[in-house]
Amino acid sequence: MRRPATDAEAKALASGVRLRIIRLCLDRALTNKEIAERLDANPATVLHHVRTLVATGFLVPQEERRGPRGTREVPYLSTTKSWQLSLGDQGAGTNRAMLDAFNDELAMLDGQADTVNFARLGLRLTPAEWQELQDRFETLLDEYAGRERTHGRPYSIFLAMYEDRSRD
Repeated sequence: MRRPATDAEAKALASGVRLRIIRLCLDRALTNKEIAERLDANPATVLHHVRTLVATGFLVPQEERRGPRGTREVPYLSTTKSWQLSLGDQGAGTNRAMLDAFNDELAMLDGQADTVNFARLGLRLTPAEWQELQDRFETLLDEYAGRERTHGRPYSIFLAMYEDRSRD
């Protein structure tokens, strides 16, 4: 069961950049410099986002290490906390941020669009069927999210379910 997000958690998730940082640090800890390089972003800007994610529990600093020139580096690892939250009415900003993050990640494919599996379907459902469909997707995604993630190739899933008011 997901718990309601606090205002600070919802605000932290309402940024496409922060969502991408959470995803980048999902499988292995990355330093601020490594995150900035992968995002092609200013390290100072990225540090602001990293600090927000640490303060809200979405990233956890790992053991400090020494960089190439003896500099202090702190790698950060995602906690998967974002998957355990319900945004409810606070989700509007996060929905836009998810779209932004999704578009940015697609842009990184550089002509490899054939590696993306798109599907689009229009349905007519009763309220009970709509709830059943949402529950089944949540159960399936929860099952896969709960699996050990040390092996295999990285994949991302973007799922948008909404009432299609254009067909009323």
